[in-house]
Amino acid sequence: MAFTLIPVTAFAQNCSLVICTETGSAALIDPGGDAEKITALLDQHAIQIDKILLTHGHLDHVGAAKVLAKQFNVPLIGPHRDDLFLFESLPQQSAMFGFPHCEVFYPDQWLEEGELVNIGALQFSVLHCPGHTPGHIVFYQAEQQLMFSGDVIFKGGVGRSDFPRGNGQQLIESIEQKLLPLGDDVTFIPGHGPRSTLGYERRTNPFLR
Repeated sequence: MAFTLIPVTAFAQNCSLVICTETGSAALIDPGGDAEKITALLDQHAIQIDKILLTHGHLDHVGAAKVLAKQFNVPLIGPHRDDLFLFESLPQQSAMFGFPHCEVFYPDQWLEEGELVNIGALQFSVLHCPGHTPGHIVFYQAEQQLMFSGDVIFKGGVGRSDFPRGNGQQLIESIEQKLLPLGDDVTFIPGHGPRSTLGYERRTNPFLR
């Protein structure tokens, strides 16, 4: 697997371009905005994506998803259906955060705990990790010990739980019961900021001690 992080939006959200080096298949995870910037990178390297994966429904993670899905004729997959209300509130989120207007749209496929998503020969497990949002999911690739964690956990922090239908206790339970048991050697790519490992966060993250 190869992956490239593309910082997008004023919130420096980590849009991830993931490539299966065995097959050449590629996907975007959480294209939150700046569709032209993402398209330019894909065109520069002659990369054709075959799907777009979403961890949750906040605007800074999905803002460019519909435009890119239409442009490249690929499906939008994820998150869990419990984030439906966030997709229905995208115009309000746009106004609230001063982002370009984003119309309501819906994923082509919702995901459930335990489902599998493929990018070429790479298989990702879906973990439903509510707390930041009720429908937040995480994509975990076991062989590579790599996880795309959205806004559940960060280096030195955890996701906010003060947004509508957030739940702080549920967030910590998601991390402690679903993520940390994956093992200390797992590297995670968060929705914002630098990557880290679950072991480092288990030992040092003040929200988990």
